[in-house]
Amino acid sequence: MGPALLLLLTATGAWHGSASPVISPDLPALVVNTGDPVILHCSGESEVEWEGRKDTFSNHTSSTLSIPKATYRDTGTYNCAYVNSSDKGVATVHLFVRDPNNVWYVPTFRIFVTKGGNAELPCLITAPEYGSSVTLIMDDTFHRSPGTNYSFSAEKGITLYNVQSKQKGSYRCQAVINGKIERSSRIRLFVEEAQEKPVEVMMDPIDHVRIVGEPFKVTCRVIAPSHKYDIRWVTAAKNVRRTKNSGFEDENYVISDILSVPAVTMEDSGKYTCIANNSAGFRNASTMLQVVERGYVFLTPVQATSQEVALGESLKLQVLIEAYPKLLHWGWEHTNPLKNSGTTTFKGQMIPGNNWYNNTFFLNRLQEGEGGLYTFYAFNNETNASVTFSISVKSPPRVCRIKVPANDSSILQCTAIGYPAPRIEWYQCPIHSDRYNKDYRLLLNDSSPQLVNMLPFREVEVESVVPFQELGANFTFCCVAINREGNAFDMFHSLTITRSVMAPPNKLFSPILSACIGTSVLLFLLLLFLLYKYNQKPKYQVRWKIIETCEGNNYIFIDPTQLPYNEKWEFPRNNLQFGKTLGAGAFGKVVEATAFGLGKEDSVLKVAVKMLKSSADTDEQEALMSELKIMSHLGHHENIVNLLGACTYGGPILVITEYCRYGDLLNFLRKKAETIIIQDSALDTSLDSAADYKNIDLEKKYIRSDSGFSSQGLETYVEMRPVSSSSSSSASSDSAQARAKSSGEEDETREDLRPLNLSDLLQFSSQVAQGMAFLSSKNCIHRDLAARNVLISDGRVAKICDFGLARDIMNDSNYVVKGNARLPVKWMAPESIFDCIYTVQSDVWSYGILLWEIFSLGKSPYPGMVVNSKFYSMVKQGYQMARPDFAPLEMYSIMQACWSLEPTQRPTFDQIVCFIQKELEVHKEQDYTNLPSTAEEDSGCDTSGCCEESCEQEESGQPLLKSNNYQFC
Repeated sequence: MGPALLLLLTATGAWHGSASPVISPDLPALVVNTGDPVILHCSGESEVEWEGRKDTFSNHTSSTLSIPKATYRDTGTYNCAYVNSSDKGVATVHLFVRDPNNVWYVPTFRIFVTKGGNAELPCLITAPEYGSSVTLIMDDTFHRSPGTNYSFSAEKGITLYNVQSKQKGSYRCQAVINGKIERSSRIRLFVEEAQEKPVEVMMDPIDHVRIVGEPFKVTCRVIAPSHKYDIRWVTAAKNVRRTKNSGFEDENYVISDILSVPAVTMEDSGKYTCIANNSAGFRNASTMLQVVERGYVFLTPVQATSQEVALGESLKLQVLIEAYPKLLHWGWEHTNPLKNSGTTTFKGQMIPGNNWYNNTFFLNRLQEGEGGLYTFYAFNNETNASVTFSISVKSPPRVCRIKVPANDSSILQCTAIGYPAPRIEWYQCPIHSDRYNKDYRLLLNDSSPQLVNMLPFREVEVESVVPFQELGANFTFCCVAINREGNAFDMFHSLTITRSVMAPPNKLFSPILSACIGTSVLLFLLLLFLLYKYNQKPKYQVRWKIIETCEGNNYIFIDPTQLPYNEKWEFPRNNLQFGKTLGAGAFGKVVEATAFGLGKEDSVLKVAVKMLKSSADTDEQEALMSELKIMSHLGHHENIVNLLGACTYGGPILVITEYCRYGDLLNFLRKKAETIIIQDSALDTSLDSAADYKNIDLEKKYIRSDSGFSSQGLETYVEMRPVSSSSSSSASSDSAQARAKSSGEEDETREDLRPLNLSDLLQFSSQVAQGMAFLSSKNCIHRDLAARNVLISDGRVAKICDFGLARDIMNDSNYVVKGNARLPVKWMAPESIFDCIYTVQSDVWSYGILLWEIFSLGKSPYPGMVVNSKFYSMVKQGYQMARPDFAPLEMYSIMQACWSLEPTQRPTFDQIVCFIQKELEVHKEQDYTNLPSTAEEDSGCDTSGCCEESCEQEESGQPLLKSNNYQFC
C-alpha cells in the first residue's frame, strides 16, 4: 500500500427513527500502514459527529475525520453517532495501523474493577495477523495467577472474567511474531471490594417557591460506606452552581452536595433530583421548585361562606392559605352592619407549613347580635387577600301583637319576628282560653305571610291578616308563629270588638283611586319605553375574545374583568400634557398628548390617550378597564398598537397607547391613491399596457376610523385623522423612533409625501398578517379585522388596533342590522354571519377582505352590492370578489384561499406571512428604493427557511386552528 494512499469511508444510513448509520463499504475492520493518510467521512439524515475526536470537520448532516499520517497510536475503534441524544444509532469501524516496530498499543495503563466483575485490559494489536498467538502474563513472574479465565479480541484486547482480589497486579500481553516474543506495555489492575451497602440519599421533600430573580438553593445529603460513590443532579435548570462539603461520621462518609441558582427564571421550574450510587446500587431524592412572576396569597375557605347557625350553637370557620413570600400579618374582622360598635378583630389559631397555613376561628355559643360578616385577611410584602363569611344566627319566633288596624276594622292583624321568617297559623279558641291547642279549630295556615321588615343578620318581621267577620263573636282568637327553631303565640278576645265599629267597605273604585291607577299605568308604560330605548343603545363592549381553556367543543373564554392589572403600567397623570382630539365617538375620545418621563426620566414622548366622556356610567368604565387589562395581557408586538401606560387612580381612567401619526390604513390608502406608482408585469392587462407606470387619481373620500371613538353623520363626532406637521410626533415607541431617525430627522416634522408603490402594499399586508399571527398565538380572536382598524405609524408600519372601543355603529354604513345587532357583514366569514361562530379562521376570512381593500386602494368591498337576501345567498354559495386593480396574481390567490367556505382549508396567518415574504422577494430589486428602511427588520420571517418550516406546519402549530374552536353567540 503506497504512502499516498487515501482511504475514504462514507458512512451513510437510511433514516428510520433511531436506526444506526451504515458504513460503506461494509467492512468490520480497516488496515493501513504507518504514515498513510486516513479520511473518515460520516453522513446521516440529521447532524452527526465522531465521538471523542476533535480533529473533525462537520457540516450539519456530515462529519469528516482526517488523519494526515497514521501511526500505531491511531489504532482503535471509531464511533460515529447522531448528535441528537434521542437518535440512539451508532456506526463503528475499527482501524489497524500496521507497525512492525510496535506490535502493541495500550491506550490506558490503570484498570479498576470490582471483585467478582470482568476487567478489560486494553492491549490492542496494530495488525490482525499479530493476534494469532496472544497470551497474558503477570509482569513480575511472567505467568498468570492460577484459575485466571480470560479471552482475547483484536478490537478490545484481553477480558478477565470473575476477577478476585488475588489477581490484582501488573499484566502484559504477549505475542510471538516470526519467532520473536513481543510484549505490551505494563497494565496495572486494581481489584476493589464490592460494596454490600448502598448509599443513602436525603433531601428536604418540601416544595419550594421562588419569585423570578430570587436565588434558590437545595442540599442533597448523601451517606456512603466508602469513598467510592458518585453524585449527580437531574434538573431542567441551566445556570446552576454546585458546591460540595464532605465529612466522616459513624464510619461513613457524609457528603452535602449543594445545588444553587443565583437568579431563577420561569424556565427553572420543575423537579430537582439528586442521584447517588455506588457499586451496590442507586438511590435518589427529589424536590419541586415553582417559579412565579410575583408573590401571591390564595385563600380557600373550608366551610361554605354563608352559614345559618342556631342560637347558642358553636361554629368553626377555617381557611387554608397558600402564600409566598411568608405572611407578614393576618387576622379576622367581625362587622355587623346593624350595629355601630365598629369592627372587632381576632387572630384565630394559625398552623404554619411550607408556603401554606391553616387558620381556624372558633365561635362558641353564638348569641343574638353575634351574626354578621366575619372576614379573614392576610398579606405579605407582595400582595394581600381576604375571604368573608356571612353568619346568620337563627332564633325562635316571637309574636309582637294582635290588633285591629285603625284604618280597617274588618280584619285582624298579627305581627311576628324570628329567623328564619316564621309562618303564621290562626286558631279559634274557647272564650276563656289563655293557651292554644292544636286541637282547636284551625282558621288559616298562612305559610307565606307578608314581609314587613328584613335586615341582614337580624330577625325577619312578618305580618298576617284574617277577615274579622269570619271569626265570629264571643271567641278567643290565637295567632301562632312557627319556624324551625320553635314557636310562639298570642291571644285576642273578640268581646272587645263590637259590630258598631265595623264601617261598611268603601266603594272599590273612587275617582281619586281611578286617577292614580291611570297615572301609574302611564308611568309604567313610559318606563318600559325608556328601557327599550336604552337596550337599543349600543353598548361599550370589548371586541376581542381570549380563550382560557377548552374541553372538546366547550370553550371557556377569559372574562376580561377578571384579568389581573399590573401596577407597573401606572403613570402619573400630571406628566401628561394634552393636545388636540384625534378621534371621538359615542362614549369617549382619543386625544394626542405628550408624556414626560415615560420609560426614562428625561424622555419626552408623543402618545395617544383614550378616555371616556364625563357622562360614562359604571359599565362603560369597567369596559375601558377591561380593554386596558387585555392590552397588558397580550404583551408587546411591533404590529399592534401597544400599551404604554395607564392612569387608573385619582381621576377618570386614561389608557396611554402608541401614537400613530398617519391615521388609519383605509384613509391613508385613499389619500395616497392619486400618487401611487405601479410597475409590475403580473398585474391585470386591464391596466394601461402601453405604459410601465400608472398614476391613479381617486376621489378624496375619507371615512371615520374605528381605531378610536368614531362616528359618521353626527357633528358631535370627530374623525380619526393624520395630524398636520404642527402636531406631528417624532415617534410613538422606541422602535418607531429608531425607524424615524433612520429615515432622516427632517421627516419627523412633516407628513409622509412619498408616493405608494407595490412594495408598500405588500409590506402592509405582511405586517398585518404578522400582527394577527401574534394575536392567534395568544389565543385571541379579533372579530372585526378591517383596514379601518389598522393604523399607520412612522416608517409606514401597520399596527392592528380596536381593543373594544365603542364606535357609532348606528350611523356607520359598514355595520348592517342583522337580527338585533349591527355587524360588519361584508368583512365577516359565512360561519360568523349565519351561525355566529367566531374563530381564528373567521379572522383569516376578514384578512382576505382587508387584502382586497389594500390592493384596491381603499375601495369598499363587494362594490355596488347591497346587503340583502341576495347578498347572503351569494356569500353562502361561495361568491368571491374579482381581483382588485393593483393585486398581483399571487396576492389574489391568497385572498381566494382566505375565502374558502371550509374554515379548516384556509391558510394560517404564519403561512400567509411567508407567502407574502416570497412575493416581497420577487419585487425587492425593482422596488428597492421605495422600501421602508425597516422592511427587512419588520418582516419577522427569514424567507430562506421560514416557508419550509412555518408554511408547512401542522395545525397544532397554531393553537386556534382547530375545527371545533368556536365562540358561540
